[in-house]
Amino acid sequence: MPALLGFLGVLAFSFTLPATRIAVEELDPTFVGIGREALAAVPAGLLLLAARAPLPSRPQLVRIAIVASGVVFGWPLFTALALRGLTSAHSAVIVGVLPAATAVAAVLRAGERPSRGFWLASFAGLVAVLAFAASQGAGISAGDLQILVAVALGAIGYAEGGALARELGGWRVICWAVVLTVPLTLPIGVVAAASSGLHASSDAWLAFVYVAVVSALLGFFPWYAGLARGGVAKIGQIQLVQPLLTLAWSALLLSEHIGAVTLLASFAVLASVVATQRTGVTRSSRPPLVTSRE
Repeated sequence: MPALLGFLGVLAFSFTLPATRIAVEELDPTFVGIGREALAAVPAGLLLLAARAPLPSRPQLVRIAIVASGVVFGWPLFTALALRGLTSAHSAVIVGVLPAATAVAAVLRAGERPSRGFWLASFAGLVAVLAFAASQGAGISAGDLQILVAVALGAIGYAEGGALARELGGWRVICWAVVLTVPLTLPIGVVAAASSGLHASSDAWLAFVYVAVVSALLGFFPWYAGLARGGVAKIGQIQLVQPLLTLAWSALLLSEHIGAVTLLASFAVLASVVATQRTGVTRSSRPPLVTSRE
């Protein structure tokens, strides 16, 4: 069941890069990256009101701020900036580093201790991603660096959110993260929209709505639930199938060319998923660096 929840989250997120790519072709990347979070706060707030969810405790609010730094600000903003210059397919394979980064964050933030076999399998997937990146050009571009920053911050948000979901529930974690950051996301989104304009095609707006409703909110419901139940490090490795799914969307919807090297790298990281799911991960009931009280 945790693996299924994790896969549903990955399936939802697999369309994020293509949708973001479509949106930033006509809309300002800051508006797409941060404005989507302000829009997501509307249904999130309604859900919290309908459930009469109590305000998180002070320690939990600190941890929600950590979640928000990764998945409300870091990941969406830096991917939107990067996709102004990179294709969705290229970015998808670089994002294959995310599961390994999430495993590292799980050690630091979620109190988990993966086995040696887990790390070996994760390292194999990471090597495949880095080899792919090295084969694509003479150096690392600014877009590549922005994707890597997004990966680092996203991993922190995933690990902290997955651990906190053990206490609050996955949907409450992301709902509070987007609602409590509205005082920042709303003015940033408004300023970006005012400075760049909002003239765009229906395709760009549909893509924006997708990243606002699904990528920024609904996709986290099963994702954080899966991380909380199955372990952040282990379930996080399911993200390694995301590049394959994203490549399919990129080819079908954006007509991006998917070369043999890209496919080879994607299948290599997919193979590491099977290996990591057969290894053990021990975990404590609470994160080692931050404790919280109900």
